[in-house]
Amino acid sequence: MAETPPPLRIEDFDFALPDGLIAQAPARPRDAARLLHVGRKGLVDRAVRDLPALFRPGDIMVVNDTRVIPARLRAHRGEAAVELMLNRAEGGGLWHALARNARRLRAGDALAIDGAPELPCRVLERLEGGAVLLDFGPDQGLLATALDRAGEVPLPPYIARPEGPSDADRQDYQTIFAKRPGAVAAPTASLHFTPALLDAVAARGVTRATVTLHVGAGTFLPLRDDDVRAHRMHAEWGEVSAEAAAAINAARTAGGRVIAIGTTALRLLESAATDAGIAPFKGLTDIYILPGHRFRSADLLMTNFHLPRSTLFMLVAAFAGMARMQAAYTHAIAERYRFYSYGDASLLERAA
Repeated sequence: MAETPPPLRIEDFDFALPDGLIAQAPARPRDAARLLHVGRKGLVDRAVRDLPALFRPGDIMVVNDTRVIPARLRAHRGEAAVELMLNRAEGGGLWHALARNARRLRAGDALAIDGAPELPCRVLERLEGGAVLLDFGPDQGLLATALDRAGEVPLPPYIARPEGPSDADRQDYQTIFAKRPGAVAAPTASLHFTPALLDAVAARGVTRATVTLHVGAGTFLPLRDDDVRAHRMHAEWGEVSAEAAAAINAARTAGGRVIAIGTTALRLLESAATDAGIAPFKGLTDIYILPGHRFRSADLLMTNFHLPRSTLFMLVAAFAGMARMQAAYTHAIAERYRFYSYGDASLLERAA
């Protein structure tokens, strides 16, 4: 009979971060951001534009081409104000969404979208955890136009915008790879890439594969249970095409390393991983990666610095090792690296 693993306590993933290290705008140019190389031989301070020197000919870089939509909507049910965060398209005009004041909503309620009164919006079902299922009607063009006009860029709460996201945020919070609309949070490691950096990476002999994971609103949700194993991730839609899977497997077979650009790419790769390699994948994943996870996809992970007590800090601790990541974050704080979505980056080697 298998033994039950010991509980992982949320305080094991805690650390003190000065507010002044939370980046409020990206580095300009983007590849001027700092990069902490976290390897088996220690920690090295570098810059993002040094990445080509850290890669090898034959490596393959895996990026997420999701595009952030203006997913935050203000609405009213009668006189009651409701804030909606679109989370996941369910097809046919239906959306899974998180709703502030969701307890006020009932199935059948009609909502008036502030700034887009022509857009129909009806509550089909109230779900667990403050979520609702919304019907915006079958006209996808109408919804896209309404979102562009009335929706807000869903910046994380730690980026202070008292007057709401700026026009610059619409561009800043979008990666160079963004192509397929559907995310409510950016795959932030990719925010550092510029055309010049991509050219330098290609000149190094590094290829690139593209996957899609539409990052959901659950990425912002706090953990509420002391035993982190009790947490459940919101499902997100992803796709690894047959072409991408073949390219990744071919690179690895030839001796190249797989470099996941961002935790979203890594989570999707792990969802598609088999003992024989990466398989094509299309559908929902709620993979939750904690220390003890056996990685089967990536050898390196480029990622920003994450929140304390977050599922993403747990993921990097699983990938590179708890002690190594605690040392890396202590170093980053002491050296005043910039944290979170608009902050600096790290390049992690997978622990043995």
